[in-house]
Formats: sequence, structure tokens, C-alpha cells
Amino acid sequence: MYPYQQDWVRWTYPHPNMNVYPAFARWTPRPSDQLLTFVLIHGAWADTSFWDGIAYELRKLGHTVYVPEYPGHGADMNKNVTHAMLTKSIADYIVSRNLHDIVLVGHSFGGTLVQKVAELVPDRLKRLVFWNAFVLNDGEMVADEFPPAAQDLFAQLRESSPDDTIMLPFPLFRETFVNLASLGLAEQIYGQIRPEPAKPSYERLDLKKFYSLSVPRSYIYLTEDNVLPQFNSQYGWHPHMSNRLGLFRYIQGSGDHMTTAKTQPAMLAQKIYEAGRD
Repeated sequence: MYPYQQDWVRWTYPHPNMNVYPAFARWTPRPSDQLLTFVLIHGAWADTSFWDGIAYELRKLGHTVYVPEYPGHGADMNKNVTHAMLTKSIADYIVSRNLHDIVLVGHSFGGTLVQKVAELVPDRLKRLVFWNAFVLNDGEMVADEFPPAAQDLFAQLRESSPDDTIMLPFPLFRETFVNLASLGLAEQIYGQIRPEPAKPSYERLDLKKFYSLSVPRSYIYLTEDNVLPQFNSQYGWHPHMSNRLGLFRYIQGSGDHMTTAKTQPAMLAQKIYEAGRD
């Protein structure tokens, strides 16, 4: 068993190669003082199952949690999607359920969806939370934030695909997305990902309205995330992109891009709560 301890609370998780969510032994943290409504938006090469453990832990703490899927992901096999289609689907999900006072959380590519969804439903939002997430400048596209070597590789992968998608080679995925995982867990997570629609990452986004909004923002940074270059003024999650939020709450933790969501969901649920509460 693999122990994790934070703030005098101890959780114990099963061996990381075991695909078990809530069937693990642990000391459960106390319910949160403030109950919140979270809408969780996953990133690229993922689907809503990315949030399973974290959503479970947030609900255990008493929170209300919604996890919308968006086009081109999950059961949707149509990869011919645009960024606007993804954004609209999430906004429609929120409106159709008449959700208000939402803490909207985006991981990785999901940060760009949070930016655009915020423009569509600003009156329904309590706070925006970006977790190791892209925060784009007005007129920028996600691919602008890739270092040159990654841009070249992704262009080749996109061009060679039959349906304008990008599938990460395992060596790249293993060293960057799941660098803290055992080999077995890395292979297990890789076996669950699907080719990512390329088009939404190569569209320039008009974000003027986003940067005019006054919705409070938070940024969660897991320090071992190796997807983007670390300690580099031109690239990276924090402070390169986080500082674009202006005034924001900063929450830091230890973890990588994808492994930690599976191995330490209670810790991440607590970080997300700390980012979202008043």
C-alpha cells in the first residue's frame, strides 16, 4: 500500500497498477466547511473517467460535482470537431441543468475551454480554477505554447493520421504525462487514451471578453508535471501561463500530469476545494 499524508490526514491507496477507485482503505478527511458546486473539465487524451477518483472524493466531502463530456471524446467517435463546438457543449450542459454559483475547473487543455465557457455563462460562475492548465493570450492557439520540438512532432503525427488526430507515442507519454508512474501504471493509463482531435489546438481564440471578466480565478500547480518545459520563461504552466490570470489564488502540490489523479485523488480533491472556496 502507498501512504499519502497531508495536513495530519492519512490516506492509503492500493498498488498503482490496480484499477480500483473507491475500494481502498483510508482515513477520510472531514467534510468541507463550505459546500460547493464543481463542474470538472478534462484535458486532451482523456475523457470524463479522468475525474472518477477526484469526483468521488469531492462528493464524499459533501460537494455537488458535474463532469460533462464534450464532442470528439468519450463515446463520440467523430473527431471532426472545433474548439467552439467543445465550448458550446459545456455551456449548454450548464444551462440545461440550470447550474449557478459554479466552480468551473479545467485541467490541461481544459483550461482553454474554461476560458471560453466563462465568456458564455459568466453570470453562472463563482470561480474559475485552472489545474496545470493552458491559459492562452487573446488571439493565441494551444499549439503556440508547445516548444519547437513538440510542434514539429505533433505536425508530423497530425499529417500522418487518417482523421486529423494526434496520438501520443508511448515513450513521450511515459516521460512527460505520467513521469511519476510505475511502468505498469503508465502502460495501463496509456491503454485507456484515444487519439486527440487536432483542430481545436490549432485554432486561434478570441479571448478579449475573457480578459474583461471579473470572475475570481485560482491556479493549481503540481510541481512534477513534465508535459511543458520547467523553469523556462517562454513555456510552462507556472508562472508562464498562470500569471496571465492577473489577480489569482495560487495552490501548489506535488504530482505529475495524469498519474496523480489516479493515485492521490483525495489530495487533489482537497487542493481543488482550497482553490474553489471563498
